[in-house]
Amino acid sequence: MSVAFTKEDSAETASETMLPDRPVPGGPNLVTANGLSALQAQMDAAQRAYDLAMTIEDVNERRRQAANPFRDMRYLAERLRTAQVLPPPEGNDAVAFGSVVTFEREDGRVQTYQIVGEDEAEPKSGSISFASPVARALMGKQAGDVADVGGQEVEILSIA
Repeated sequence: MSVAFTKEDSAETASETMLPDRPVPGGPNLVTANGLSALQAQMDAAQRAYDLAMTIEDVNERRRQAANPFRDMRYLAERLRTAQVLPPPEGNDAVAFGSVVTFEREDGRVQTYQIVGEDEAEPKSGSISFASPVARALMGKQAGDVADVGGQEVEILSIA
């Protein structure tokens, strides 16, 4: 619809309120129990931000302020709908979803990561997505095994 037929002040104002959807990663939406809780908390925060934006009197400002939370709510609703909560691994024999794995790189660096869902992964905080190249290379391996990660060998030191 042309901006001329709406109450928008400008085409710029209209485009600010029509944000594209956040891309949804392909494949299964595996999450830990903590990851599911985090998704729900993010949904609650987005809902609060949207509700707050809807109290703004100026229609254009209301639309601008509501655009991001509304887009986040659409994304999070889909991620919550498709979430598959996996229990923690039963043992520490092999690297699996939910495992905490410590490995040593060729240059001597030792790193520890928990393998989690895509939405809950934060490498700086010690968690990586099960779909990441590092996690895919480590999955199924045991302590003492060597895996190829991006052309570099890493040795698995421990699995918890």
